[in-house]
Amino acid sequence: MSLNYEEMSWSDVREQFRKWREESGRHSEEVVQLWVAVLEDKVHKTGNERHLILEQVIVAALDTARFDIATKCTKQLSAEFPGSLRVMKFKAMRLEALEQYDAANEVLDAIIEKDETNAAPRKRKIAIMKARGLRLDAIKELNAYLKKFMSDQEAWQELCNLYLSEGEYGKAAFCMEEVLLHNPHSHLIHQRLADIRYTLGGVENIEIARTYYSQAIKLNPHNLRALYGLFLCCSFLANCKAVSFKRKDSQKLAQWALEQASIHTARRSTIKNNDKWIASLDSAFGSLEIKSN
Repeated sequence: MSLNYEEMSWSDVREQFRKWREESGRHSEEVVQLWVAVLEDKVHKTGNERHLILEQVIVAALDTARFDIATKCTKQLSAEFPGSLRVMKFKAMRLEALEQYDAANEVLDAIIEKDETNAAPRKRKIAIMKARGLRLDAIKELNAYLKKFMSDQEAWQELCNLYLSEGEYGKAAFCMEEVLLHNPHSHLIHQRLADIRYTLGGVENIEIARTYYSQAIKLNPHNLRALYGLFLCCSFLANCKAVSFKRKDSQKLAQWALEQASIHTARRSTIKNNDKWIASLDSAFGSLEIKSN
C-alpha cells in the first residue's frame, strides 16, 4: 500500500488506523511508518482512541522488530494502568519476540494466576512451546487447555495440526470432528476431515472419507480437491475385494467425479488450448488404481 505521509494529518492517520482495526488488518509496516512520521507526537489528540492506537502500534512494532517503539508504547500504557493484565500481556509478547521465553512464561504465569479464566496467556504459552520446537509439550498443554475451554474452535484446529505433524492421524481426525461440530456447513472442514480419513487408509476409513468428500461437494460443487478425493475413494472401493456390494455404484460415482473435475478444470484454467492437457489428466486419473493390502 502506498501512502503519502507528508499530505496526511494526524486525524487522517487516526481514521486510517481505525479502518484497519475494523477490518482486522495488521498492516504492520504502514502502522509503524505512520506512527513515526505523523502520529507519535500527536497521539494525545486522539481522545478515547489513544489506548487502542497504542496497542495497535505495539503489535505492529513487534511484527517489524521495532522493539524500541514497542517498549515506549508499553511503558505509556503501564504508567496509566499499573498492574493491568492487558498491559502484562504486551510485556510478555515483547519478551517472546526477543526470544526471552523463560521470562515471557513467568509473566504469562502471573497473568494466569491472577485470572484463571483468561484464555489468551494460555495460548501464548502454547505458541512459545511451538516456537521452541516442543511439539509434544504443546500437545499436552493444548489438551489441558481444551479441558477448560472446550468450545475454542481455533484450539481444536491447532491441536489437529500438531497431531498431523506427529503422524497421529486418528487423534487428528477426532479434533477435526470437534471443529465440524462448531461449523457444520463449511465445505473446507468436511474436505479436511475426509483427507485425514483417506490418509488413515482401510476400507472403513475410505468409506467415511467418501461420505465427507460427498458432503463437501454438496456444500460447494466447485471444490476440485473434494472431487478428486471422491474419485480416489470410489476407485479404491470399486477395486477392493473386501467390498462385494455396490461396486458398480462406486465405479459410476468415480466416473462422475472425474467428469466434474475435468469440467471445472477446463473452466478455471488460464492456459489456452488446454484440451490436450486435460485429456492427459483424465487419462492419468482414469488409469490410477489403488489396491488394498
